[in-house]
Amino acid sequence: MLVTFDDLLVRARDLARDGRRAVLGIAGSPGSGKSTLAEHLVRALNGPDGSWAAQVPMDGFHLADAELDRLGRRDRKGAPDTFDAAGYAALLRRLREEDERPDGETVYAPGFERVLEQPVAGALPVPPSVRLVVTEGNYLLLDTGAWSRVRPHLDEVWFCETEERERVRRLVARHERFGKDHDAAVAWVLGSDQRNADLVAATRDRADLIVPASAVPQPGEPQACAPPEHGPAGRG
Repeated sequence: MLVTFDDLLVRARDLARDGRRAVLGIAGSPGSGKSTLAEHLVRALNGPDGSWAAQVPMDGFHLADAELDRLGRRDRKGAPDTFDAAGYAALLRRLREEDERPDGETVYAPGFERVLEQPVAGALPVPPSVRLVVTEGNYLLLDTGAWSRVRPHLDEVWFCETEERERVRRLVARHERFGKDHDAAVAWVLGSDQRNADLVAATRDRADLIVPASAVPQPGEPQACAPPEHGPAGRG
């Protein structure tokens, strides 16, 4: 059965149909389209205004370069042990617990600055009105170490799957866009990024849904909106 972006909108909206806050995870190898899909879902579910959905990326839990230097892991930045996995799991737990409180407060999540390649604390507000949190990252389905604490806090996890040549092309272009020369970008993609991609690919079968590249809107495509019966709604 062919999965479309409209199908994904309906499925995402239904996760929070009972009024409680839901958390949707989007996993996949580097360059597979996770962030693009998350951005389009949140934009379409929120409509022109409102805060029914929010995006909280795993990348906000990158360890800072200074800490990676101290640990001797800077040359492997992006590997599972270069993130604060326990902190990420704790944030997901807090997002759920705050929703259960009658006096729930805004939760501030860290973001990630691509130009600096550094996490930024308190960059992403998740107000009490948010019914769906969309979080994306490579290692949501990893079941080793502190990463195993992540999956229990996710209602569903979708896995983005992209043809390998296109995935590599996107990654090289991304690294060039943020400052690497072509040779350095290719070396990083075929080295560190590829080792991470192989690890992520091995988690594919644990996903609730496989999302083909054809279901992820590309730049320049018209923006879809959630169908009226599945559109944004107030809390509860």
